[in-house]
Amino acid sequence: MDLEEALKVVGEFGPYQRRAVAVLVLTQVYMACQSMLIILVGSTPEYRIEQPDGVPSGQQELLQRVTFTEDIDSIVTEWFLIKQQAYKVSLAGSLFFVGLLVGNVVFGPLSDKIGRRPVYLTGLFFEVIFGYVTALAPNYEVFAVSRLLVGVMNGGIGLVCFVLTQEYVGKSYWAMTGTLTSMSFAVGIALFAALGYFVRPWRNLAAVANSSGVLFFLMSVTLPESPRWLYSQGRTEQAEEVLRYIALRNGNAANNLRLKGVGGAKAGNHGNGGAGVLQLVIHPVLRLRTMVLMYVWYACSLVYYGLTLGAGETSGSRYVNVAMYGLVELPAYPLCIYFINKHWAGRRKSMATFLCLAGSACFCTMFIPEGTETLLSVTSFALLGKLMVSAAFNIAYVYTSELYPTVIRNAGLGVCSMSCRVGGILAPFVPSMRALHTSLPFTVFCLSGLSAGCLGLLLPETLNGPAAETLEELGSSSRGRVLETKALLPRDDNKKSNSM
Repeated sequence: MDLEEALKVVGEFGPYQRRAVAVLVLTQVYMACQSMLIILVGSTPEYRIEQPDGVPSGQQELLQRVTFTEDIDSIVTEWFLIKQQAYKVSLAGSLFFVGLLVGNVVFGPLSDKIGRRPVYLTGLFFEVIFGYVTALAPNYEVFAVSRLLVGVMNGGIGLVCFVLTQEYVGKSYWAMTGTLTSMSFAVGIALFAALGYFVRPWRNLAAVANSSGVLFFLMSVTLPESPRWLYSQGRTEQAEEVLRYIALRNGNAANNLRLKGVGGAKAGNHGNGGAGVLQLVIHPVLRLRTMVLMYVWYACSLVYYGLTLGAGETSGSRYVNVAMYGLVELPAYPLCIYFINKHWAGRRKSMATFLCLAGSACFCTMFIPEGTETLLSVTSFALLGKLMVSAAFNIAYVYTSELYPTVIRNAGLGVCSMSCRVGGILAPFVPSMRALHTSLPFTVFCLSGLSAGCLGLLLPETLNGPAAETLEELGSSSRGRVLETKALLPRDDNKKSNSM
């Protein structure tokens, strides 16, 4: 039997798989805390600069006294990151995103080569270690380097964690596990805001937020290797052992479970014929899909983080604001679960529609005067746009994992996530376009969302289709098309003949 049939015997989403997925999903809460850390530990309170009277003008700069008027303990107050040193706060945040970019590029292909489990556990272990280095940093330089290294680990294991939640279960549950992963990240943002409210000293906050990673690491040690990855590598016997173990923990009998060999993986790693990042360029089907998906991920990130920065200008408690930016995403995920499993919507149309709606919300902001306090304010449309792009982002994760074969899935996700990080790095610069015209930033977000939505329609639908395991399976006419119109023609002809 093939892997999908074996999972039906074992249980596509049995009790053991639910526990394993729960551990991986809850790990996203820890990763969200690390991603949002700089927002609170880098808070800049109100301050005033006092100058003593009767001091010569040449010595005034040296004898200035800084007084913080807010009771906030952060890296700004400890290392006086104000005025000419204020850029260091943003630099630390940017280094984290640079680390995410590096982690996506390195960890994705690495987990395709040596396995999901060792890469995930190693990355999580070192992220916890570097997280404590952040909390104990004696100076800014150590703090900045630790944020870079945490970002590398965070970006790498984020991909592997997501892929594992997909590969432990049957394909019919991929959409649900992918959505749960994104929801837990959004909940993690809100929980971090609550934690920051009760734990004010920044070193204590960094240490407490990082300590949850120790618990999740200990819970993850017992997780098995992905049976899909083992099967795609031609390690059929090991895949059978993992499936029997899962079946035993699910309470199902699978003693006679036997997997058939996969054409491209019979010879183990050599059978994959260089399945890696290079195949994303060489393979004609993968090349076109990757180009479209990279732009979709880039646009999602640009609009998501750009709108978040715009909404961050609202007044009020910083803790409430951080929580709101996380909770506003939650309604998007039930919408995803509903639409992407409907035959009239599916993955492709749902993702494209949500992207276009996000772009349309940004378009509407250009007709609202600044300072409007009614329900139809710029902030309301910005948050609506974030809700829509969050839904599109979630679908992009699930959809991308289904468009790539198992042997190259992590590499594909890594490249797409790399373009996503580029969008995140560029997003802070878009609001500065207000100097040219007040509506220019939202024009950029509008065009990005609309163009990505239209390009997404070029991809094939994956709903209810079998998951490809090897590159050879992409050669079939049913999987090898970028556009799916022609692939549906024979079915239409059959309908016509039946009706005659």
